[in-house]
Amino acid sequence: MMHEDKINQIGKNIRTNLELVNQRIVEAAEKAGRDPDEVKLIAVTKMMPVDVINAAIEVGIRRFGENYAEQAAEKIDFVGKGVDIEWHMIGHIQSRKAETVSRYFDMVHSLDRMKIARFLDRYAKEQNRVMPVLIEVNVSGEASKYGWDASDESSWPKLADQFRQICAYQNIEVRGLMTMPPMFNDPQDSRPIYRKLQRLQHFLKKKVSESDWDELSIGTSFDYPVAVEEGATMVRIGTDIFGSRPVV
Repeated sequence: MMHEDKINQIGKNIRTNLELVNQRIVEAAEKAGRDPDEVKLIAVTKMMPVDVINAAIEVGIRRFGENYAEQAAEKIDFVGKGVDIEWHMIGHIQSRKAETVSRYFDMVHSLDRMKIARFLDRYAKEQNRVMPVLIEVNVSGEASKYGWDASDESSWPKLADQFRQICAYQNIEVRGLMTMPPMFNDPQDSRPIYRKLQRLQHFLKKKVSESDWDELSIGTSFDYPVAVEEGATMVRIGTDIFGSRPVV
């Protein structure tokens, strides 16, 4: 455990960073003519120790994003889920970790293939719950990215058929889409990717009425103001809140 003085300093740093992040979200939303309250902040705490997460809770953060199921499960056991604390799975899900994800997380952003949809539905049913999910799509076509390949718009009708099958599951609830753009040097270069994702969102709203497709999980510390301008309802921010390296 960290020394109390260090924990207090971490809390102060998080508070200062959070105020700036929230200010930038508000400015980006207003620039786009959006209500800033439409944008949910997911604080990404992968590699961060429990003391840092507790400090974040103290300053008012309530939604946390984790990439690795087993590491997250250990943190959640320590921190607790709480009535008003949400845990979001934002990383790639291995088949053998799907049961852990279904037990510990409140929402999945990274449903990237049909097999995981089946697993999450099965395990959620065993726990008598419905798991909210976002479908991860690869809009850029970059080979290193996970998710359904949505780079070719002519393939979207086939994607719609697959997504309709996922929506038919009883114990997962599709709420929208997630994507990761390539690693650009300029945040503005993400904008065409996010606009293409919005086009896919509008297409699915028309073709797959089983979901409202309202949620878009896009934007990181690198480009979240651009993401908010382009329709993000969830932004996943780690570095701009917690710093570039884990605090130990």
